[in-house]
Amino acid sequence: MAFFGLFGNDKELAATAYQDRESASEKAARKRREAHHRNAARADRQGWAWADAQRERQDLKRGRRR
Repeated sequence: MAFFGLFGNDKELAATAYQDRESASEKAARKRREAHHRNAARADRQGWAWADAQRERQDLKRGRRR
């Protein structure tokens, strides 16, 4: 019944067996941060593109009135 000797030492086994590996929660948090960074950069580019297009539209309107 050596199998029953494994209960209760999960943390000790994990500390040695998975010592140099990233945990699942750390990996998920890292992926969320990376996705946020990508999405923020994309939103910034879209915002600048919209502002540039808006200025173009306004310039076209001013040119037609003259």
